[in-house]
This record gives sequence, C-alpha cells and structure tokens, in this order.
Amino acid sequence: RNSIKAIIIEQGKIFLTKNKDKKGFFYLLPGGGQEPGENMKNALLRECLEEINKEIEIIDLLLVREYIGKNHEFSKWDKDVHQIEYMFKCDVKGERSIEMGENPDIMQEDVEWVLLKKLKNIRIYPNILKELFNEDGSLKQGSRYLGDVN
Repeated sequence: RNSIKAIIIEQGKIFLTKNKDKKGFFYLLPGGGQEPGENMKNALLRECLEEINKEIEIIDLLLVREYIGKNHEFSKWDKDVHQIEYMFKCDVKGERSIEMGENPDIMQEDVEWVLLKKLKNIRIYPNILKELFNEDGSLKQGSRYLGDVN
C-alpha cells in the first residue's frame, strides 16, 4: 500500500519520530499507511495526529520513493513488500511544541526536531534523506522520483 509522509522543516531542523529497536534508536518521517478509500491528504492528516499530535498544512509533493523489500536490509521480513512512499512538504499549524500523539507506532518512543546538518550522524529511514537537503532546508537539485533507494 501507499505510505504518506510529512517533511516538516523549520530553521534548519527536521521534525521526526524517534523509534527504538534492538539496535537502538532510529528516526522516521511522520506518516504512514494509506487506508483503502482514504485519500493521501486525509491519510497524512490522520497519521500526523496519531504520531506527533499535530495538525499540519500540506503544501506540496516533494519526493516519491519506491521500497522494494527484497532489495533492502530488511529483506528477511519485507521480501514481498513493494510500497510507494509519497513525501509531502508540510507546516505545523499552531504551537510548535513537540509531543507524541495518542496513537504512536509500535516502536515509536518520542518525537524530535533534528538539525539537518546532524542527519548524517543518525540512523534514519529512508537513509537517502541524509543527502537530499541543504542545511537551510531547501531541497538539493535532482529528481523528485528517487526510485528504489535506501
């Protein structure tokens, strides 16, 4: 199924969910799976309320990534998964405080503003996010379609 993600960048920082597995902490863009019959906008609005307790404004589609599980580090579990991820530039409505939503993902432990220049030092999925943004939050030149990348 489709996965809809929010890219929220302000003052050189990106808003991420902080998750934990047996290897330690890792970060994800807020968002998740689109339900049958649900449009992308409503899916992203719902997911952001669930995970980051924020109403967002969806501005523009920034990136599209394919995830073909058999080609990635999680192939042992995801070998049959083929997911399309749509990543939208978003803004937070209202207060900028950070807090988890009432229905976070299973491994989600917190939310965090992370300096873009520090992305290279953390485990983040997809890993390609480390290479896509300038420190001011602007998108580096290149295709909006990323393909099947890590």
